[in-house]
Amino acid sequence: MSFKYPLLENAFSNQDINSAIKVVKSRRLTMSNKTMEFEKKFSKFIKSNYCLMVNSGSSANLLAFFALTNPLKKNKLKIGDECLIPALCWSTSLWPIVQSGLVPKFIDVDLKTFSPNLDIIKKNVTKKTKAIMLINVLGNCSEIDKIRQFAKKKKIYLVEDNCESLGSIYKGKNLGTFGDFSSFSFYYSHQLTSGEGGMIVCNNKFDYRILQSLRAHGWDREISKKKNTFNFVNQGFNLRPLDISASIATSQLKRLKKMIKTRKYNRDMIIKYLKKSPKWDDQFTFFESSKHLKPSWFSIPLLINKKYLNYKKNFLKRLEKNKIETRPIISGNFINQPAIKLHKFKFKKKNFKNSQEIEDRGFFIGLPTKKIKLQDIKRLTNYLLDF
Repeated sequence: MSFKYPLLENAFSNQDINSAIKVVKSRRLTMSNKTMEFEKKFSKFIKSNYCLMVNSGSSANLLAFFALTNPLKKNKLKIGDECLIPALCWSTSLWPIVQSGLVPKFIDVDLKTFSPNLDIIKKNVTKKTKAIMLINVLGNCSEIDKIRQFAKKKKIYLVEDNCESLGSIYKGKNLGTFGDFSSFSFYYSHQLTSGEGGMIVCNNKFDYRILQSLRAHGWDREISKKKNTFNFVNQGFNLRPLDISASIATSQLKRLKKMIKTRKYNRDMIIKYLKKSPKWDDQFTFFESSKHLKPSWFSIPLLINKKYLNYKKNFLKRLEKNKIETRPIISGNFINQPAIKLHKFKFKKKNFKNSQEIEDRGFFIGLPTKKIKLQDIKRLTNYLLDF
């Protein structure tokens, strides 16, 4: 039997598929009752009253910044205001900042958490800084409670990109509930998947009403008591999810805690067998959870230690050839991406030493939601240590 190790095995159970089929048979595919049902259950799961489902985590980020700059919002952000964002980021964590008229300011990250710590943020905040985009990376986080307190004291908005960290709990509080706005993604390989889909979370009813209008054309249909109104009260997009996605997500939410537990087991076993292998020679540094964090692991990020670094390119090619899927950590140091050249962002590459080191040394492999067989763990660790 050939060995394969994808980022995620077939993510959908029979129950998930049957839930989707019921929606298809109902002939009501677009956003309706199933979406509202999932929003309520998700809200209960993360302990936040204001959760709005959208068609992707990227759209959730987009809505966050268009809500922050919306004319209806008190103390709204203005065109040209500055927003801090880690250089280790995803494209659609960055571009909503630009698209909403704000100016991104790239900052470096902590090598332990892959996210900016409070000291890094303090060094980069200026009078122009009006928002922080903070990314919780692959199930982990920085000292987010302290960052939250600092931002509040400085009257700086905090947007929490939690697309990779659903289910992680920091000091008893769910990640994705610290920000003024927070985003979640239900893309295929994430902790919970509906194929496509996302969620935006906010702290108060007023912001929630803005988000409802922005999600669907700018009309007040979901806000007004009147049905089928075509009264347009705001700018807007069409970022509504399908009820099919919501039905799959609702089904998966029932077993999310079990999947989180299984992923942790698989991670611990893989690291255990790497370290006990005769081939083990400190090839990797492992990504460990922050203090006070109960993690919901997305994957296994690995940093290749420096004496093996010259072999990285060929090593990753060999893993792929042996059907072990790998990915860069987020997208690496984003200031190296070609799209950056389209905009005249001001930065000095020397200021992103840690982000660059993570790009140079890092990659990740997936974590199955079913327990890995011991023979497969041994095969996997053998390939991983074959430099």
